Amino acid sequence: MTDHDRLFKELLSTFLLEFLELFLPQVAAQIDPTSLTLLPQEYFADLTTGEKHIVDLLAQVQLAGQSVGFLIHVEAQATSKADFARRMFFYFARLHQKYLQPIYPVVIFSFDEPLREEPHTYTVEFPDLKVMEFNFTSIQLNRLNWRDYLHQPNPVAAALMAKMQIAPRERPRVKAECLRSLATLRLDPARTQLISGFVDTYLRLNTQEEQVFQAEIGRLDAAEQEGIMQIVTSWMAQGIEQGIEQGIEQGEKSLILRLLTRRVGALSPGLQSQVEALPLPQLEALGEALLDFTGSADLEQWLAATRQ
Repeated sequence: MTDHDRLFKELLSTFLLEFLELFLPQVAAQIDPTSLTLLPQEYFADLTTGEKHIVDLLAQVQLAGQSVGFLIHVEAQATSKADFARRMFFYFARLHQKYLQPIYPVVIFSFDEPLREEPHTYTVEFPDLKVMEFNFTSIQLNRLNWRDYLHQPNPVAAALMAKMQIAPRERPRVKAECLRSLATLRLDPARTQLISGFVDTYLRLNTQEEQVFQAEIGRLDAAEQEGIMQIVTSWMAQGIEQGIEQGIEQGEKSLILRLLTRRVGALSPGLQSQVEALPLPQLEALGEALLDFTGSADLEQWLAATRQ
């Protein structure tokens, strides 16, 4: 399963200033960019449900030319929740209580459905009194058109176009445009890999789409094609490396199982499953230990010792 939280946290924590410049230019223009500091993650226990919630991203910034500061709180929400606006208010209240600073709350909704606009206000009121109205900035990707961000020289735009409103037939073109935009930014290899991996995760193409994708790349000029192919080649290299590692591990498991069968006899399904679940370093250790085994009891004892 895709770890949406991890992907978005990595993207936003690496490119928070670029995220603000893209979606909140009025905020980015007010702050001193050198003052932006990521704060440690905050954990909150929900006493009503017993669940523990983690604030996705919290940053300290200062206004340009001033010593006055405030916090920026960004949440990446991958599912639609009926009570999410209320939860955002709870986050705001606890963070405000702890830091005693103004907080600018932002939510980036990354789910594909529903397409309806998500609530971004939490209100407590009576017929004769509005006690409170809490608002946060909402960025709902499935309601944004990727074409509006096509010519933005911004790494966050290059990544998030992959999660915006895309017709199924446009998926290959959007992937090509994301990579074209990324190639023109000329980021360092680590940041390029972060964004290209993000795009590839959310725009995995089937065989037919892959052919359209290659055709889209063929329509670009030579310099853009070269930049994209460098990115795609790095994907292939990573895939080959992962395949080699997986092949080595699978071969090691087969060899160890054959040696164990010759040493202690046929293994029960339970013992075989435990051996197959071992990571490569423990498989290598088992390959040495099994030379002293005289029966399946020795294997059971060795497996029990590795779990301690």
